[in-house]
Amino acid sequence: MAPPTTPQTMKERILETADKLFYLQGIRAIGVDTIAAEIGISKRTLYNHFPSKDALIAAYLERRFVQPRPSDKPPAEQILATFDSLERRFAAKDFRGCPFVNAVAELGPHDRAVKKIAVAFKESRRAWFRERLSELGVANADALATQLVLLVDGSIAQDLVRDDPAMARAAKEAATVLLRNAGVDVGDGGDGTVKQVKRHKRAPQ
Repeated sequence: MAPPTTPQTMKERILETADKLFYLQGIRAIGVDTIAAEIGISKRTLYNHFPSKDALIAAYLERRFVQPRPSDKPPAEQILATFDSLERRFAAKDFRGCPFVNAVAELGPHDRAVKKIAVAFKESRRAWFRERLSELGVANADALATQLVLLVDGSIAQDLVRDDPAMARAAKEAATVLLRNAGVDVGDGGDGTVKQVKRHKRAPQ
């Protein structure tokens, strides 16, 4: 028998509703009155939990700031699996792009609080790629990590314009080329697994 679910607090209900409406319809398009009406509470009740719309926007973005789950898979496989996950996400009917890019685009670069959260999120993703590349022994892991996040963001933009999940597949192919050029063996062994090159130190001359 499954354990009983814990009832949501009012703050959680407000944040979940704001998350859905901000992401699907846009931050500027949705006011706090719309969020309150959706839940069936007064604006005053909402403001008791979030003193301003800016505070609610910040909480919404922080809620979206989720770190990748730890994995026991080889680093190269984890990197390429990122693009498989993107393809599945692109195929979802509720996909509306990156919430952090959307927020900066809507509110402008002068909203420092929003931009700070967005930059922190993007940098965390770049750091994740860099860590996996360092595990592979890639020489210039920092530069390659930047190139990989550009492929991620580029595929998201292309999917939004074209409504074509295959954009993630094309980005994965480009990422595979980058990894190979960096000395990582990403050849398909016939079972779909990703293999990594073993690096050997040169013997002294």
